[in-house]
Amino acid sequence: MKRLFLVFLALPLALLAAACGGGGGGGSIASDDAAVVDGEHITRDQLDKRVHEAKCSYDLQKRSFPKAGSAEYQAIQSQILASLVQRIQLAQKAPGLGVKVSDAEVEKQLKDLKKQYFNGDEKKYLAELKKQCVTDAEVRTDLRANLVSNEVFKKVTTKATVSPAEVKAYYDDNREVYTTPQTRVVRHILVKKKELADQLYQQLQGGADFATLAKKYSTDPGSKSQGGELTITRGQTVPEFDKTAFALKTGGMSKPVKTQFGWHIILAEKPAKPRQSTPFAQVKESIRQQLVQEKRNKALQSWLDDLKADYKGKISYATGLEPAETTTSSTTTG
Repeated sequence: MKRLFLVFLALPLALLAAACGGGGGGGSIASDDAAVVDGEHITRDQLDKRVHEAKCSYDLQKRSFPKAGSAEYQAIQSQILASLVQRIQLAQKAPGLGVKVSDAEVEKQLKDLKKQYFNGDEKKYLAELKKQCVTDAEVRTDLRANLVSNEVFKKVTTKATVSPAEVKAYYDDNREVYTTPQTRVVRHILVKKKELADQLYQQLQGGADFATLAKKYSTDPGSKSQGGELTITRGQTVPEFDKTAFALKTGGMSKPVKTQFGWHIILAEKPAKPRQSTPFAQVKESIRQQLVQEKRNKALQSWLDDLKADYKGKISYATGLEPAETTTSSTTTG
């Protein structure tokens, strides 16, 4: 069963890197705190509730949840805490980026979720929340966090654009990627012994039907039932086979050819199709999208690096809950 409502864990994975930035100095850690992010507290109850929800998800999928204290349990707990820390970081940075999510936007997202999964049936929605150990308030909080995350991503990558010249240059520098290799339709019969190959070759020379003999004698499971017919691509079959198959005239048949698989008799069924380049017009939009995404990723990573540096010394963790990068930082408990 899909986990529909713990959407805070579905935040862009790249953003998780920011959650590990800086340890110590985020604020005074109280006995009921898991972490403090620049003065904003994440309580142990909040963390424990999220871990419990994760366990519910495992139970619904009939999977065993890791035992408390195990490395697997700690990994899940750390991931959840990192997501909660990240959520606060993004919420704190959002106003400075001009990002604001309205209650109406959250309600629209929730309405869409209910329509998608429950056909708008409120009772089914609430019943599913109960099964998944999630409250309606948490769903709304998670949806708001995702909307903030998406808007932050848009803001920090808004300048990621690609010119037509860049797209064309990429195409010219990677023409092999957009070139279809030479292909050919052939028939072949594969046998283990040369003596049998010679006998079959003589029968074919005498007018025997190639497909009939292939179905009866060939040991190639991929083409035997098709009377030995297959489409080959230049450079993708063993060298001896490749060289012979593309050298034959259309309708021509080879003498037995030895490869690591045995002895082949090859019939050139159709003319070889030449290499073909995919026209630039057909791929320019996909190239543009690829290059834009690469620039967005680069812009996002740069922003994350700055975010991590900005929060250095602004996050404090309770003892035992520090992420790997902050285990040597100063943390306190109440």
